[in-house]
This record gives sequence, structure tokens and C-alpha cells, in this order.
Amino acid sequence: MSLVIPCYNEEEVLPELRRRLQDLVAQYSFPIEVVLIDDGSKDNTWPLICSYAREDGFIKAVRLARNFGHQTAITCGLDQTKGEVVVILDADLQDPPELIPEMLKDWSDGYDVVYGQRRQRHGESLSKKFFAFAFYRIFEKVAGLKVPRDTGDFRLMDRRAVNALQSLRERHRFVRGMVSWIGHHQKALQYDRPERFAGVTKYPFRKSLFLAIDAITSFTYAPLRVASYLGVATSVLAFLYIFVILVLKVMGINFPGYTSIMASILLLGGVQLTVLGILGEYVGRIFEQGQNRPLYLVDQVQGEPLENANHGRQQKAS
Repeated sequence: MSLVIPCYNEEEVLPELRRRLQDLVAQYSFPIEVVLIDDGSKDNTWPLICSYAREDGFIKAVRLARNFGHQTAITCGLDQTKGEVVVILDADLQDPPELIPEMLKDWSDGYDVVYGQRRQRHGESLSKKFFAFAFYRIFEKVAGLKVPRDTGDFRLMDRRAVNALQSLRERHRFVRGMVSWIGHHQKALQYDRPERFAGVTKYPFRKSLFLAIDAITSFTYAPLRVASYLGVATSVLAFLYIFVILVLKVMGINFPGYTSIMASILLLGGVQLTVLGILGEYVGRIFEQGQNRPLYLVDQVQGEPLENANHGRQQKAS
């Protein structure tokens, strides 16, 4: 089994995370690797996970060349794994490692993906809860893809599902949507999400908004349709306005036109800029995808838990 845990400025929570992972690994006799990905942290995250990799035989430390973002760090972690089963969870312990045994039971029953679904979200503001509530429902309507509501990236995946996910290499990534897109046999595991153990959230409203934009533009061209509808509606209103002006002119009624002209100019200008902005979002993504740059660059890797475990088994067998 492999665990993928992205880390960004998590020095306060790492000691407790390590303790809980040690308790988890002690429960099983099969080899387990924990891939900790340092996503360009500016604190002592990297020295800590390096020391863990040296002291604990089950930890693999991976350092990215810079901060590539949470979703890309998850992708890097998946690429580094070798386990038959892979679990993605956050370092802040809001995704409790203690739930992994329950996920393994569902996997042994034949499920390819077991995802954590939040019943309660403790320690989060009302605005963030509302944003999450609205996003999943809007996304489902506009994208036509059913992403399980009130879920994050906390999930267990069979190697078959991981291989399918690794074949999707778009730059603007929405991992939970991609996992829904690949299909396979999936099941929810409901749990109450605890508060963050320590530190501050790495997903403020701005990052959450950008992730929502990436999600929508990656899975649907509905915004382009909205832009088209907006353009048609504006054109219809403009023609109606011209018709009304001509009728009033024939009737000999004239109005001072400064206010109406300025309102029309501002309206049309706003619509045009909105449409250009939507087009720009898609053109920019086409440009970035066409560059064919790697999704991430790895700076350092320390530890190979599963390779060491397999080597030890071969020595015992010989």
C-alpha cells in the first residue's frame, strides 16, 4: 500500500502525522510506503520529512523544484507510488489516517475507489461551507459530470484506477473530478471531518476560487455557451432599442441621448470584455497545454520503502 501526502509549510503538524502513520503501519504485515511531497515549502517541512525518511523505513521524501500547487503535488505523489493500493490524504490530519482500515475493507469487497464523504465540516467558516455547497451543485449542472458532493481528495484507489488517472496529463488539474471521470467501481465512506490539527489552511478563498475555475473549464465548455447566449441577448436588446428609437422618431418624440448612449456603450463594452475574458481562459489553457511542458520538476528524492522491503524479502527467500 502507498500513501500520498502533499505537504506545504506543515512543520507544526508533521510530528503528529508521523506518530499516527507509525500506528497505522504497525497494524499490517504487508509493505507500506508513505510518499511525503514537499511542494516548495518555506519552513522546516523538507528537513523534517528527510529526517523521517532516514529514521522510518516506510517513508519516501520527495521535494518539488518549486511550489506547483496541491493538485500537481498529488499527481507527483501518484507517479512515485508502487503500491497495489494508493491512498491520498492531506497532511493537516483533517483526513484521518485511522479511516484507512475501513477503506481497505471496502476495497477488499471489490471497490476500485473508496472516497471520503464529509458529513460534518468542523472548524470551517460559514462562507467556505456555502462555497463548497454551491460549487458541487453548480459543477454538476454545467459540466454534466457527477462528482460526489462534499468530498475532497481523500480517497483510496486500486492500482487499476491509479493507472487510469495517471494517463490524464492535462495541466489544470481537478483530481476529484478526474477520478469521477475515469469511472470504475466507487463507494463513499462517510465521516465527520475534524478541525485542522495545527497551522493555518493552505486553501484560502482565492485558491478555492481558482480551483473551481480550473474544474469548470477543464470539464465543460459551458462558459463559452454562456458567452454566446450573452452576445445574442445583447444583440436582440440592441435591435429592440433601435426599433423603439425609430418608432419614437416617426412619432416626433425625441429624448436627450447622452444618458442612454453612455448606458448602451457601457453595457456593450462590459459584455464584450466578459466574452473576451471567457475566451481568454480557454485560449490560455490551449496555449499552456500546447507547450507540452512537464507537469512538475522533482528536486530531490530520499528513501525507497517498497524497493527496500522487496529486497529484504528476496534475501530471506535466498
